[in-house]
Amino acid sequence: MNKLPLRQISILPTSIPKEPTFTKPSVYVKLETRNWNPIPIPHRTIPEPKGQDLDFVNVVNSHLIHSDWAKLNSLANGLTAFRVKHVLLKVQKDYVVSLEFFNWVGTHKPTSHTLETHSMILHILTKHRKFKSAESILRKILVPGNIDLPSKLFEAILYSYRLCDSSPRVYDLLFKTFAHMKKFRNATDTFCRMKDYGFYPTVESCNAYVSSLLDLNRADVALAFYREMRRCRISPNVYTLNMVMCAYCRVGKLENAVEVLEKMESMGFSPTVVSYNTLIAGHCNKGLLSSAVKLKKLMAKNGLHPSVVTFNTLINGFCKQGNSEMGSRLFEEMSKNRVSADILTYNGLILGLCKEGKTKKAAYLVKELDTKNFVPNPSTFSALVGGECVRKHSDRAFLLYKSMVRSGYHPDEHTFKVLLSSFCNNRDFDGAVEILKEMFERNFVPDSGIVSDLCLGLRRCGKGNLVELLCREMESRRLIPQDFDMAKIICCGEENENAVGNM
Repeated sequence: MNKLPLRQISILPTSIPKEPTFTKPSVYVKLETRNWNPIPIPHRTIPEPKGQDLDFVNVVNSHLIHSDWAKLNSLANGLTAFRVKHVLLKVQKDYVVSLEFFNWVGTHKPTSHTLETHSMILHILTKHRKFKSAESILRKILVPGNIDLPSKLFEAILYSYRLCDSSPRVYDLLFKTFAHMKKFRNATDTFCRMKDYGFYPTVESCNAYVSSLLDLNRADVALAFYREMRRCRISPNVYTLNMVMCAYCRVGKLENAVEVLEKMESMGFSPTVVSYNTLIAGHCNKGLLSSAVKLKKLMAKNGLHPSVVTFNTLINGFCKQGNSEMGSRLFEEMSKNRVSADILTYNGLILGLCKEGKTKKAAYLVKELDTKNFVPNPSTFSALVGGECVRKHSDRAFLLYKSMVRSGYHPDEHTFKVLLSSFCNNRDFDGAVEILKEMFERNFVPDSGIVSDLCLGLRRCGKGNLVELLCREMESRRLIPQDFDMAKIICCGEENENAVGNM
């Protein structure tokens, strides 16, 4: 197959500047709109079947029309890629028969399938708007991860485009599938090459690409791609703009995010609850809680009712800053507005109360969970453990930890760190050793400073042997913390013991 003329300039996620702006394009984005005419779509044909090939194609076509699969099975050995292509061309107006035949070939003689036969079934399915079936086929051939395959597939689709009387939807599907599979390099290359031939993805496919980028925390790339959408005159929708606001919040450009909200109406869109929730979350993450509250008021002023997500975001924001009182007020406001709380609401309040050492109030909320039929999750337990540690009740914290494990939840590194630190601060070194052993069992690397304090505390209690055992255990499990000088800890202990022995 001859190589196609390319005008492709790829963008790679690794080459993006960290702070894109709203109006000025980033240097990295080399996807500028072309001023020249698109490359003509090549018109390729395949030789007409003759002799035995023609007879075979006609017989198979007849059996397909009559759904005579028993007779078809006897013909499986005679399949070739050439014959499969001609059968698909004959039955392409019936996408059901086409797909059944394609799958039958894949079962009975998969070696007869080529990129050309795959491209033909993609044309047939997308032309009939059967996108899920088409994407399923695409995913199967793209999963192996052959580096050259995406480029060759693009060409195969292009060469058979006119032959199958296809539509631009086939390339839209290819771009969207790469986006769904998070193959961003391939999606970008496909986007570039599509434009060369005058094809542009739909806004829904562009949204899928932006969404996948945000899932992988590539807000910088998402913003660059949005600018390219605008240059290509691909009209965004409200979902696009919500994601753009989210991207600006992620990179810390809250003013740009607010600017998008302000421009939505002039673009013909009405902000949604998600629009405001996105901005509220962005401001809360930056600690700008007063601005977040103003956005909630503006939201209500514009006729939108704050959702459970709105309240949860604000409650978490205030509680993380140690203002559980404001969190409780918002919780009461939820009840007045008949917004049903969920487990995340309670977790936010419990975390805030526990951070301030108000464990009794937190325990009351835990009891309330039962009446609401909410099941405590790891975040609930972690908050309660932390609360007891704040009050220096390390024994109670350990009991909560045990309850957490019995409930089938796995403590995270932060929970262990809080517990270990609490026991060491309370000079309960035996309890701290128990926590350390639990960490070893779960392959968590302990904090260097806390372990050093623990070892020194054990030495003072005359338990030098235990220190050596713990150090050897960490070494054998390869869980030695960074900056932890094990040799120094052991040597210091030996020197102290020798000094005591010589007195």
